[in-house]
Formats: sequence, structure tokens, C-alpha cells
Amino acid sequence: MTTDPSTHQLRLLLALAEELHFGRAARRMYISQPALSRQIRALEEALGVCLVERSTRHVELTVAGQTLLPRIRAAVHAVEDLRECALATARTGSRQVVLASYLSALPALRILFDGLCERNAGPEVKWQDVDNVEQFTALLENRVDAVVCYGPVPTGIHTLPLGTEARFVCLPDTHPLADRETVTLSDLADLPVIGFSPHVDRGWREFWAADPRPDGTPVRYTHHTATTLESCVSHVGLGHGIRFISESCRALMPRPGVRYVAVTDLPPCTAVLAWPASRRPTAALGSLLSLLRGHARSGTAGRWWEAA
Repeated sequence: MTTDPSTHQLRLLLALAEELHFGRAARRMYISQPALSRQIRALEEALGVCLVERSTRHVELTVAGQTLLPRIRAAVHAVEDLRECALATARTGSRQVVLASYLSALPALRILFDGLCERNAGPEVKWQDVDNVEQFTALLENRVDAVVCYGPVPTGIHTLPLGTEARFVCLPDTHPLADRETVTLSDLADLPVIGFSPHVDRGWREFWAADPRPDGTPVRYTHHTATTLESCVSHVGLGHGIRFISESCRALMPRPGVRYVAVTDLPPCTAVLAWPASRRPTAALGSLLSLLRGHARSGTAGRWWEAA
């Protein structure tokens, strides 16, 4: 008996259609190449049509594969929309707020939110870790209620400021500037910046790379990329380049092999709670926003990342 194609098989075919290489597509989807081949053949059997022409030198879609590709893509998107809608519906009447952040390893961040909710009988906060690409895609794709991040944020997103911090440059400890207490951007002019994912928001990337510099000079990026704070600091420690980070992240990431130096002419950064302008906050998120606004009005916010 022929079985219906699975969503997983459809996603595999989309990856193969983009890569046109079984090895690259398999690595991208975190499966073995033989497993990918088996899944594609199973999909072809389920649909009753050959989708991919294979040879030892190249891979390409058949005419049937090209014809069905838009419908396959639409089917995958429909399933994703269904899942996101179900999650949003489940959260609508819940007292739980799902927050995402690549800063969620910062203990004081959890203290701030959990402490506010406990003292005020507010919503339960559930955390998800994301990188600096997912922090906005997870939000706009309705996979989370809100994101704690550093600005700037893309258009179509509302924000509530949490606090402002100085920015530091992360340098290898062997660099001549590493023993300085402060530096300027001109001191760093010749140093390449660790690269960003091409999928990261452009405005966010330019702010965090100080690109261009005040004199209009564009920044030179390395071929190494980092989407998490951990990978960023690791690349710097290996001498691959520099990165700018916030004061709280400096406190979070003491590492052998790197030094953090204040940059006197680098504008400060602002941590925010961000949520989409296109949808109304859930009751639980609205409750959390009220608590945070009250916390800010009370004048007790101070250095937000050190104490709640």
C-alpha cells in the first residue's frame, strides 16, 4: 500500500532542490547521504513520479520535479503555518509567556523576569535559546511571544527598553591594545571584524560592527562567522578578528585568551523586550509588559542585568 509523503520528506526535497548536491543537502538537514537518498526515493514512490535525475557528476530536478516544486513548498509552508497557529492559540489563554534570547544564559536576566512575576503573581516565563539570526525570525514567525535582545530591531517590531549599557571590544589577549583600559574606533581601524550570518538583520549587523566607521570607512569582515556569543568569543580568542559586545555580555563571558576593553566613542546599546507590531500581545505578555513598565517607573531598574 502506498503511503502519503511526509512533511519531512518534502523538506528534504526542498533542501536538495536548493543545493543540487546530495552531500551538501544531507549535511544541511543533519542526516546521512544514504538516508537522504532513501527518503527521496520513498517520496518519489509515494507520489508515483520521478523527481530527481541523478548522475555521478550532477543532480537536477526532472520536469515533474520542477512542476511540483511550488506545490511542495506551499505544502511545507501550510504545515508550518498550522503549527504556528496552534502554538499561538494554545498560548492565548495561557498564563505562560514564551521568551527567546541569546542572552538567556545571563542569570540576572532570568532573575529580573522570574522575580517580577513571582512578586506580582504574574505569568510564568518560559525561556528559549536562540542565536542572533533566530532572535527576530522566531518572533516574526510566531514561534515565541517576545524576545529579549539588543537593538536596533527590524521594522514591524514594538519594543520596551530594559536598560542601556556601554559597549566593549573583545580582543585577543596577545594584542597590543588588550592591556589598555580604553580605546577608540580609530585605534581599531585596521582590525577585521568577525563576520555575521548573511541572514542577520542588516541594521543590527551594522550597529554591532560599527559599520561604517565615523569617517565613512567600511568595515572589513573576516570569512569566519559567529551567530552566538560563545562562538564570537571563541573566534576572537583564536585570533580570527574582533567583535563588539555589551557590558553585561562582558560580565557573562570571562574567558582565557580574550580581553574586553571599553570603546570611548562607540555609542551605547539598549536591551529591549521586543514583540511583533502585527499581532496583539497575549494576556500573559500584556501582564508582563505592565509589570516591566511598573518596575521602570519605580526607579529600581538600575543596572538591569545585575539585579531585579
